[in-house]
Amino acid sequence: MRKKPPVHASVPRGAAHEVPGAVTVRSVAAAAALVTVAAGLGTRAVAGGDPAKYAGDALYTVLIHTLVVVLAPRVRPGTAAGLALAVSWAVELAQLTGVPEELARSSTVARLVLGSTFNAPDLLWYVVGAAAAWAVHAGLARGFLRRAWPDSCEG
Repeated sequence: MRKKPPVHASVPRGAAHEVPGAVTVRSVAAAAALVTVAAGLGTRAVAGGDPAKYAGDALYTVLIHTLVVVLAPRVRPGTAAGLALAVSWAVELAQLTGVPEELARSSTVARLVLGSTFNAPDLLWYVVGAAAAWAVHAGLARGFLRRAWPDSCEG
């Protein structure tokens, strides 16, 4: 007997995670990751100083959120946002050790991914990014469920 894969808690029991022919959760998340990277690069191109830096911090967490969804498409929005925030904070706090700064000297990728110096306000902007990612993810999830299983979203 074939075991059924686990389904997201908000998906009706026995219903498939995706509607045949519908865009997959993974592909939407991957597209969102690309849009997030483009938004970060675009922000840096048109703005400077603190606005660009803090937008980049928030977008960093949004990107991590989208990558969590790519890896685990059935993840709940709150869980993905929490994981993205935890990773963002861990990377920022690791900067207190000096290890990311040392790695950034020899690698552009390390500098982009790990940063180099600790900045306490970044911790707040990661929260902003996690909240924004959660809101979009939750909204998309609700919209998907309404289109796929309209009877399950009543009341």
